[in-house]
Amino acid sequence: MISISCLFPASWHFSVSSQVLPRLLVPFIRQLILIGLVICLIGLIYLLFVGGKGRTSWTREENHFHRHLARVTDVDATDTSNPNLNYGLVVDCGSSGSRVFVYCWPRHNGNPHELLDIRQMRDQHRKPVVMKIKPGISELAKTPEKASDYIYPLLSFATQHIPKHKHQETPLYILCTAGMRILPESQQEALLEDLRTDIPVHFNFLFSDSHVEVITGKQEGVYAWIGINFVLGRFDHVNTDRDAVVEVNVPGSDQQEALTRKRTTGVLDMGGVSTQIAYEVPKTVSFASPLQEEVAKNLLAEFNLGCDAHRTEHVYRVYVSTFLGFGGNAARQRYEESLIRNTYAQNMLSGQHVGETADSPVPDPCLPTDLQDEIGPSTQKLHLRGTGDFDQCRQILQPYLNRTNDTQTSLNGIYQPAIDYNNSQFYGFSEFYYCMEDVLRMGGDYNASSYTHAAKSYCATQWKTLRQRFDSGLYASHADLHRLKYQCFKSAWMYEVLHSGFSFPTNYKNLKTALLVYDKEVQWTLGAILYRTRFLPLRDIQQETLKGFHSHWRHSFSFVNNHYLFLACFFIVFLSIMLYLLRLRRIHRRAAQRYSPSSVPWLEDGLESLNAI
Repeated sequence: MISISCLFPASWHFSVSSQVLPRLLVPFIRQLILIGLVICLIGLIYLLFVGGKGRTSWTREENHFHRHLARVTDVDATDTSNPNLNYGLVVDCGSSGSRVFVYCWPRHNGNPHELLDIRQMRDQHRKPVVMKIKPGISELAKTPEKASDYIYPLLSFATQHIPKHKHQETPLYILCTAGMRILPESQQEALLEDLRTDIPVHFNFLFSDSHVEVITGKQEGVYAWIGINFVLGRFDHVNTDRDAVVEVNVPGSDQQEALTRKRTTGVLDMGGVSTQIAYEVPKTVSFASPLQEEVAKNLLAEFNLGCDAHRTEHVYRVYVSTFLGFGGNAARQRYEESLIRNTYAQNMLSGQHVGETADSPVPDPCLPTDLQDEIGPSTQKLHLRGTGDFDQCRQILQPYLNRTNDTQTSLNGIYQPAIDYNNSQFYGFSEFYYCMEDVLRMGGDYNASSYTHAAKSYCATQWKTLRQRFDSGLYASHADLHRLKYQCFKSAWMYEVLHSGFSFPTNYKNLKTALLVYDKEVQWTLGAILYRTRFLPLRDIQQETLKGFHSHWRHSFSFVNNHYLFLACFFIVFLSIMLYLLRLRRIHRRAAQRYSPSSVPWLEDGLESLNAI
């Protein structure tokens, strides 16, 4: 029997037979030791595999997923009370108006391999913080002193959304595009100078002379390419196992081996006036002649998106080319002007009057069947009647591409580096999407065979049938009669630009036409703010470096405290119990030896004295 008193463990009292105790304790202790070793082994395995590499990998992947998901789907209102949130402004001064975009991003995590996580700011109603005014700033060419007054409402709007104490560290960029490009340089400079002088007087944003300029079409194209690829997560090179990759010869790098990273997406954009293409050129390019090399220098942009100029993982070589007059409406205008000129020239030679009255219209294969149209100025009216022949329309339009026999050229004979069609992806915007979706209702993944079949069917359909379908609401809500009339022409023009102009094979499967990316309109201004703030993370990275060991220790302690403290306490308690049992065993061994008959002579002497009495 064992009796235990509730005193400090060192004073616990046991009453047990000296012969029974060892037989009880020895196997019990052995079992405890065995169990303890097993538990220790399991704990070590857990620490090494589950708590170490496995958890770290899972956490990294989860953080990457949530960071990317937040970037493309986050519609929550921006928390302006967050002291670690930074802000930036970009004013897009376009030809028809100007818009201010407010962006925000959290403090950089200190990893030089990652870019800033820039997002568009959202107000309390979860709507993007953006404001537009009309007309374009180029309308003030004759009154440049009013430029700052013109821009004032946009900047006042922005100040209402950005915390006041953040204004002095919020960069402001005013970037002017097409409308300003067509002005004489003297008028451009007068407008810009008024902005440089007056804006710092009224607003406390981070603003310098270099923050306001007229950007080129090439810069605008590069910014658009950056914005789309950033939203798609193509600049995140951490996890590439499950994504398409490409080998890149980094421009300006001394390394001989190609760098493998995520494949970026190219951009095709066709507006009413111009068409643009932009894509990464991963390999070093060769030129057919010195003249071609000189031309290519103006079309290839090499830049580093990383915050450290000495790192090359975010260095990109992008081809950008804009083709004025190759947009859908401009191409139709060129086509009609040529049709009027050629028809009247033939009439003069033959003495006929074809197309001059509605009774003798000129057949036009690029209009739907039996559609009657009237083109040209009042002095040279020309009447057309659609014949709806898609293939013939394509053949007629090919000369308008202005292709040459030179190698590595596209529209208008402009240099175009080779595209690896087997390992590439493109997004088509504006007219590329409208041609497929508004009437044909097949926007999304492009398939040349399905597209031509649908376009042929539309062109060959009687105009009165198309009008009936339009009145019944079978087409897109924003499709109008202008779209219905010129859908056949634009379908053929888009097809020819893509396959004859840019030389995409007809079996190309990686073109996606879209109006939005992740349900959001991606503006070139996103690429502009990302590019122009790319060196800002250096400040945060240097702060992280200064923290050094202290920061590492703090995070490590937090990690242990949260996940392993209980396990460590369990081991300590278990070892304490085992040590105490071993000590207890030694105590009872000594007691047994001390109180055995052969070892207590004083007790025998006492008994003999009692017997003598």
